[in-house]
Amino acid sequence: MPRVFSPVMGCMFSLPQDRLAAAERTPQIRETSFIEKMKKTNRNIVVFYGSQTGTAEEFANRLAKDAQRYGMKGMAADPEEYDMSELSRLKEIPNSMAVFCMATYGEGDPTDNAQEFYDWMQGTDDDLEGVNFAVFALGNKTYEHFNATGKYTDKRLAELGGNRVFDLGLGDDDSNLEDDFISWKEQFWPAVCEFFGVEATGEDSSIRQFELVVHNDINMNEVYTGEMGRLKSFQTQKPPFDSKNPFLSTVTGNRRLNEGGNRHLMHIELDITDSKIRYDSGDHVAVYPTNDAAVVNRIGERLGVDLDTVISLKNLDEESNKKHPFPCPTTYRTALTHYLDINNTPRTNVLYELAQYASDPQEQENMRKMASASTEGKALYQSWVLDSQRNILAILEDLPSLNPPIDHLCELLPRLQARYYSIASSSKVYPTSIHICAVVIEYATKTERVFKGVATNWLKNKEVTDNGHKHTVPMYVRRSQFRLPFKPSNPVIMIGPGTGIAPFMGFIQERAWQKEQGKEVGETILYFGCRHKNEDFLYWQELEEFEREGVLTQLNVAFSRDQEHKIYVQHLLKKNKEQLWKLIHSNNAHIYVCGDARNMARDVHTAFYEIAEEVGGLTHTQAVDYFKKLMTKGRYSQDVWS
Repeated sequence: MPRVFSPVMGCMFSLPQDRLAAAERTPQIRETSFIEKMKKTNRNIVVFYGSQTGTAEEFANRLAKDAQRYGMKGMAADPEEYDMSELSRLKEIPNSMAVFCMATYGEGDPTDNAQEFYDWMQGTDDDLEGVNFAVFALGNKTYEHFNATGKYTDKRLAELGGNRVFDLGLGDDDSNLEDDFISWKEQFWPAVCEFFGVEATGEDSSIRQFELVVHNDINMNEVYTGEMGRLKSFQTQKPPFDSKNPFLSTVTGNRRLNEGGNRHLMHIELDITDSKIRYDSGDHVAVYPTNDAAVVNRIGERLGVDLDTVISLKNLDEESNKKHPFPCPTTYRTALTHYLDINNTPRTNVLYELAQYASDPQEQENMRKMASASTEGKALYQSWVLDSQRNILAILEDLPSLNPPIDHLCELLPRLQARYYSIASSSKVYPTSIHICAVVIEYATKTERVFKGVATNWLKNKEVTDNGHKHTVPMYVRRSQFRLPFKPSNPVIMIGPGTGIAPFMGFIQERAWQKEQGKEVGETILYFGCRHKNEDFLYWQELEEFEREGVLTQLNVAFSRDQEHKIYVQHLLKKNKEQLWKLIHSNNAHIYVCGDARNMARDVHTAFYEIAEEVGGLTHTQAVDYFKKLMTKGRYSQDVWS
């Protein structure tokens, strides 16, 4: 995922979900036909989205809404809910087109909800002549397979005879995804208008998608209080547990891992007894955090609203599959606490829609400017919103004349997403417990406010006490392909600085268990890195014990700031180049990398290329090809984030 690459600094998701998970998901209600739905509701634009964390879905909704401004009628659609083999029938609808907002997840994979569509594209030979399409891809340049799913969708639809109305858009979340989307959209719509011979209506006013219903007399048992899917699902838990039906796990362990410094690195333990949840070392745990109550209260105070009012936001389009933007009926307090992202910087469409509620002409003009595609507007949005990290509360505080109705604000804010962490335990050793290793995010912004990461601060505060009160965490497990070798006798080389050590704690525990079972276990080598030996050498006691027991055959640690010049894991790899090349080239070793994608993973890649060149005698091109083949064979695996 990418995904909206969420700045949660634990060892996070990157690898594709196992096909097993498809069977675990809540069954989808499938429409008979998106073509019939479009005909019935007089729509000519359908915007499909492949979305893992909500961004592609958000972009699709914005495009579908924009269509109205150009005299067309659009609908956003989840490909998982429709029979995509009907795409060839789109030409039955005059002046129609399909737009695809496609995110790439993990190592070049489609998102979960786009998997079936992707499989269909690979296997079909349908004739798409006369089907008009365009694609906007969402990805992150720090990953090797940048925008692979979007690129494949664009290429494959054209190969099948589809008519590309506008060029493929490439969004880069490592830079400015919003900017990329706005720039593409600004050229996309004029091209569409020219293609269909239509003119923009000039209708630039705000278009509401949901209407407010206030429930003055309602049974509170019918009101959502934070559940993701089924009402009262946290009171009566029923497996299987997944994104729509998370398990309410009890926190049984919460300790600080580092012994000094101003950061807080933590180890959390979640109890999964009686949940029937199974996991393997290398899988990811998804947790649903809640927003800071103080921030929620301040939004309510700033807007002068009773946050405990029970409301529903009801879709004005009765034919839409999306009846509400979040579970309804609920209260404003619950929506702002459990369902809406109030902590991250708002996207430009939110500023555009809210601008009408600023009574000061200068404030209104600046908000509109920031939402425009002009160079000046983009620069203002970059500096005033992104670089200054103003969330919606900061914007409301710094624009005193801005007084939007809270229901419109709730309609516009994106959904609060689950956070994913690599599991730091082995189910062979801890079958009823899942461990998390993460660093708490907290720092001062340019406006002298304190930015606090939603999930890590929420987890930090879930302390285990003796007073009988038990903290809970809504969670589920996502399968990954970050797996130990099938044969325990294969050597493993693990590189995981900082919280990148998380999955390797599970791997080492499992290798110890395999050894206890009398299996022949190959060399188990760890490269770990941190700033200072006496401050943030995570799990040092456990690691040294594993080394004493002979489970960990080699423990290499780079303390980057304990000497004048910085030493990182890649320097230690180069130091041991002969041993590593022998393990990789002659002994069938498996390599695992977990941590930061932007710098560390790239530097480790480079170190391995250099080892292959210096010890193996390969040219640079041959070295790159050599490690690409290892990846294809599953012998070089990455679990990285950006």
